[in-house]
Amino acid sequence: MSKWDVIVIGAGNGGLASAVTFAKEGKKVLILEKHNVPGGYATSFKRGRFEFEASLHELSSYGCVPGTGNVRKIFEELGVHEKIDWCRIPDAYRMITLSDPDKLDVTMPFGVGNYIDKMEQYVPGSRQKMEKLFALGERLRETGEFFGNLGKFDLQLLQDIFEDHMDFIRVAPYSTSEVLKAAGIPKKARDIFNAYWCYLGVDTDRLSFIHYMGLVDRYINFGAVCAKGRSHELSCAFQNRFEELGGTIYFNSYVEKIIMADGKAVGVHVKESTEDEFADIIICNSAPHNAIAKMIDPKDCPEMAVRHTNARKFAGRGFTMFLGLDKSPDELGINEHCYMIYDTANTVEQVKSMNSIESNNAQATCCLNRAVPECSPEGTTILYFTTLYTEDCWSEVDEKQYIKTKEYVANKMIDNFEKATGTHIREYIEEIEIATPATYARYADAPQGTIYGYNAEPWDGIVQRLLMPDSEDLIPNLYFAGGYCSQLLGFGSSYTNGYQTAKRIMKKLNKEVR
Repeated sequence: MSKWDVIVIGAGNGGLASAVTFAKEGKKVLILEKHNVPGGYATSFKRGRFEFEASLHELSSYGCVPGTGNVRKIFEELGVHEKIDWCRIPDAYRMITLSDPDKLDVTMPFGVGNYIDKMEQYVPGSRQKMEKLFALGERLRETGEFFGNLGKFDLQLLQDIFEDHMDFIRVAPYSTSEVLKAAGIPKKARDIFNAYWCYLGVDTDRLSFIHYMGLVDRYINFGAVCAKGRSHELSCAFQNRFEELGGTIYFNSYVEKIIMADGKAVGVHVKESTEDEFADIIICNSAPHNAIAKMIDPKDCPEMAVRHTNARKFAGRGFTMFLGLDKSPDELGINEHCYMIYDTANTVEQVKSMNSIESNNAQATCCLNRAVPECSPEGTTILYFTTLYTEDCWSEVDEKQYIKTKEYVANKMIDNFEKATGTHIREYIEEIEIATPATYARYADAPQGTIYGYNAEPWDGIVQRLLMPDSEDLIPNLYFAGGYCSQLLGFGSSYTNGYQTAKRIMKKLNKEVR
């Protein structure tokens, strides 16, 4: 008899969502977290008089009306929503290109009608095409919700798809670029619409249209939010709800081994612990690469699990700079919450440039004060600068050059932000902190410092994963939750995956009982 029904390795977003879902179903659940606080990337830290958000720019797919947005529905169902003091993000994004002959500088709002109106101003004659595009997005959203509640793929399911979800069938094989061109979207409108590609880490020639359209449709339709207390408030709300439901969480508990017996995962060994923990179900919120390479004895690991995991490519490795400025956003002329700054709107060329430290100039920069005015002392500003590297180029930086390389990238980010926006921020820097891929690798056991999980490759994108959720179940009793799984990267998708993984397992267990 196992001591626990479920053990969850890691209190990141996916692990917390899974744990609360199981606990709400009456299961006896244990979370083991290596740090002394929950959240993984979803946390905050202090430098001087500033408290910085560690990773979340904004939580999309949420919705500002009860029962809207798939992530909000999950938070409401699990009893977490009311525990959080929410703030609305004012605008969708400002996109600026630095080197294109026809420089783009556009600011886009939330709300489909508002978005299409603004697009018509920037690209006259685009309205009708954009209306059809978002109508398609709404139908695909309904299909996505259908897939999110699937069990095992069978012939009846295939019949339902062909009868009710033909738009999904028509566009499923195609990239974002292919569908937008086929839909007759003008080039400038395509460039503006594609601004958020970097949050999925793949250029639009390779990025699944269904994946990208799903992101933009939910983002523009439902708006975005953040927690007044930063993403650590989200993590603490999940922990609080988990414990209300009778769950147990052990901090400072590093799982170094998954115990196998008769080809199944049956428990875990915690570093420096004299007693192992056993359960019927093991949920791993760490990367499958970590579980396969570090936690499971090679002789106990199925060859297919090794092959499946090694076939995948890591998505963007993260670099983030955190600035505390001693001037207010109004004094600095920083008027937007989110700035997407690129060399070019050509996503293929931009992705190529992100494979090296020297050539990468892309950045997403957020001013938290525009969403949460009181997030920093009066008369000050908090800015976050984030970029991604498509290759493991930081592993080539030796110890002697590490600090200089950090400073090089930080200075380049500041210069490009000032150039793009016409602001002056350098002279007002009071606090600065920098996280490189090495930082993320150390803090979160993230292979190569990825902050995006696995790349959304054409053969391994969201369409394939939604259609075959059981394909992830390569080791009996061991399941994964979070940004490495079927919903892929991001806060909202990690919560969704954690929740859906728990629901899928519960459905399977209920069938076995019957």
